[in-house]
Amino acid sequence: MTDDRRHAVLRAIVEDYVATKEPVGSKAIVDRHALGVSPATIRNDMAALEEDGLITAPHTSAGRVPTDMGYRVFVDGLDGVRPLSSPERRAIDRLLAESSSLDLDAVLDRTVRLLAQLTHQVAVVAYPSLSQASVRHVELVAIGPSRLVLVLITDSGRVEQRVVETPVDVSEDLLVALRARIGAVAVGQRLADAAAALERLADSTPAAGGLSPEQRGDGAAVRAVVAALVAALGPTREQRVVMTGAANLARASVSDTTFAAALGPVLEAIEEQVVMLRLLTEVVDDPASGVSVRIGREVLHAGLTETSVVTSAYGGGCDPVPRARIGVLGPTRMDYPSTIASVRAVARYLTRVLAE
Repeated sequence: MTDDRRHAVLRAIVEDYVATKEPVGSKAIVDRHALGVSPATIRNDMAALEEDGLITAPHTSAGRVPTDMGYRVFVDGLDGVRPLSSPERRAIDRLLAESSSLDLDAVLDRTVRLLAQLTHQVAVVAYPSLSQASVRHVELVAIGPSRLVLVLITDSGRVEQRVVETPVDVSEDLLVALRARIGAVAVGQRLADAAAALERLADSTPAAGGLSPEQRGDGAAVRAVVAALVAALGPTREQRVVMTGAANLARASVSDTTFAAALGPVLEAIEEQVVMLRLLTEVVDDPASGVSVRIGREVLHAGLTETSVVTSAYGGGCDPVPRARIGVLGPTRMDYPSTIASVRAVARYLTRVLAE
């Protein structure tokens, strides 16, 4: 058996098993794929593939299914990343058009929902690290005599809003002065540096002493606003993921008895945020495809041995968006070419959205 035909037979088994959800026999391969050989030759090829650990018989029938190793050889042998279909491109284009004016929360939420729809898997995205993000803008808006809305915007797209109750009424002059003082010490600074500078600003604001009641009230207002802003600058999303599409796993288990038996442990594993973060962060993309694919036991989690994880990086370092990852998790019996294409395309579009 030549290596080329061996890979062709393996590819046929993977493609047919993913499409039909049934073990694949030699006659089916001959009928569906123009390999130019007889069923007997295909049976010999399948025996060799089984001996190499690339396919296996799930029961006594003549059909075979791929093993984790077989999927790995199949994925490694893909000739590039297939182009997206026209409907897929239109769906991503709509995401790009509709997300340009949204904050980071809304963009990531829409993105994972789209990726789950495209791949029919669980989609997950990690927030960009905030350790290198900077303050782009701080706004204060009065919504009452002693109530303000504080809006913080970072250069990574993060938007935080806080309602601040001040101990005194805030005049328009004080509001203008607050914007100027806070902007002078915070805008353009890394988040940690901005928080430290604001705390120094609060410490330098007199609390009482020989001040007039008006001056004491102004100082209390400054400290209330600064305290809220420092809290907003905290690393509340440093270790956070957004995930959707768990129902897709239940649908996949209906016709896949092997995966159905593993569904419980899989659902338990993906409920743990630390597990999903590890799946996204402890990988390196393939230089050729820009995607990382881990199959079965390569996932390195006891509850996920019947799954595969396909991820890609988005963002571009610290300017303007820190690098993070997005991807999908699903049964090992997945459409790898389509999934790889969707994950890579969505990661690239997400990078564009956040860079604008």
